[in-house]
Amino acid sequence: MDKQTKINITSKIALFGASIIWGSSFLVVKNSMDSMQPHTLLAIRFTVGTLILCIVFHKRLKLINKEYMMSGAVIGLLLFIAYSIQTIGIIDTTPGKNAFLTAVYCVIVPYLYWFVDRNKPDKFNIIAAVLCLSGIGLVSIDNGFRIQIGDAFSLASGFFYAAHMVAISRISKDKDPVLLTILQFGYAGIISWMFTILFEDIPKSFSPNAVFELLYLAVFATAIALLLQNIGQKYTKPAPAAIILSLEAVFGVIFSVIFYKEEITAKLFLGFLLIFIAIITSETKWAFLRKKS
Repeated sequence: MDKQTKINITSKIALFGASIIWGSSFLVVKNSMDSMQPHTLLAIRFTVGTLILCIVFHKRLKLINKEYMMSGAVIGLLLFIAYSIQTIGIIDTTPGKNAFLTAVYCVIVPYLYWFVDRNKPDKFNIIAAVLCLSGIGLVSIDNGFRIQIGDAFSLASGFFYAAHMVAISRISKDKDPVLLTILQFGYAGIISWMFTILFEDIPKSFSPNAVFELLYLAVFATAIALLLQNIGQKYTKPAPAAIILSLEAVFGVIFSVIFYKEEITAKLFLGFLLIFIAIITSETKWAFLRKKS
């Protein structure tokens, strides 16, 4: 096996690792809500994650200036809103549904770009939107044509994740992505602490399970998964990288079925499938199926 082949395999393993970790995090967050409130969880998660990244990349911190601080504040606020709404939403829904409904941000992004840059979505984006809306209806609307509050929050978080991605693309040019990540995590942590102090009761003690959940989310689902994603995307072509990362939602359902005992009905399965196909359509435009010219 030559060096390039080893690099390709390693990069894909890194992307799969990130997807599996993020997929499992939905279950961990759901379980964490039994022992703490949403913003307490986010405050600790972002704070620890920021400290880890600062330690690992401490040599880069000297490059931070006023422009970095301003950019970090904007994307940090959007990141906080997305995570906050998503974490609140998971209280009233299952980890699997939360994972897939949040993942619709992949389909929303092209339409936000249209609003910002006047760059019209292509036919693949339109097809993805139709598939995604159909899937959302199957996943979240019950027999009485009502949507659960947790599902509604999950969908709303998907919108803000999309806004976060568009903001990053607009303000991250010529900037170190690692530094921007550290700053946005730091700002999100500060805002989370503000909400925790103002609106939540900080637990006086944490059970061993709660400590494990917090460490897992802060160390693995925040810092390590991010590093795996950066490594994987550096050496993997965009289309296969997008497909592997989109498996986050699939792994979220798998973990939910195994450990949360989530029941997957035919209606729910079809909804998940449509959303997943919509994500693949929007992210890759099925380029991997077309022959190279």
